[in-house]
Amino acid sequence: MKEFMMIFRNEKSDGSKIPSEEQMQLIMSEWQSWIKGIAANGKFSGTNRLYPEGRTLKPGNIVTDGPYAEVKEMIGGYLIVKADSLEEAVKMAESCPNIKYGGNVEVRTVMPINNEPASNSFLNVQ
Repeated sequence: MKEFMMIFRNEKSDGSKIPSEEQMQLIMSEWQSWIKGIAANGKFSGTNRLYPEGRTLKPGNIVTDGPYAEVKEMIGGYLIVKADSLEEAVKMAESCPNIKYGGNVEVRTVMPINNEPASNSFLNVQ
């Protein structure tokens, strides 16, 4: 079984579309139910939400603040699932609440790194 990362993106908000407390509770309940369903099938590996603030390091010791004005989408979090194929992982993502609320889900295969960082074989792709 392989691991796949689902990356959740949403359009950057100007703050005018803030859900009410009741709407937010409903949205969170949908997310919890979706993730619990994946976990109940033994396919859950891990998840986290991401805060909107951050930094980007660029060549020349340049550090910029985020989020960025030119960015149209923000990454809000990720989920790592176990599946036999990319198609199976995509099938899991089809019922993600993020899609229901106008966001999107990118599904990527995780490349495992099974070696110790101190070893001479670290990052050798097999």
